[in-house]
Amino acid sequence: MNFKDLRDLDKDDLLAMLGLQTKSSTSALVLGTLGTFGVGLLVGAGIGLLLAPKPGRELRDDIRERLRRNAEDADERLGGVAGRDPLSGSTSKPY
Repeated sequence: MNFKDLRDLDKDDLLAMLGLQTKSSTSALVLGTLGTFGVGLLVGAGIGLLLAPKPGRELRDDIRERLRRNAEDADERLGGVAGRDPLSGSTSKPY
């Protein structure tokens, strides 16, 4: 091994030559994962804002209306069974 090869070695290479290895901690792994998730979250939110078809208030109103309609449709399909108390037979409110 010549001097040029020694200059290209990093810490992990030297430890491997000695029969040792570095050990990564769990906290470093978790922090790296959370950091990557956070960056992805910010990028996704930014792209969503750039590509949004409507202003925020209109989009929220549309989503709220669709969820309300889907809940009513599901209740109609189940024939109102979802809101009934099986012991008393009376209907109960989900809230």
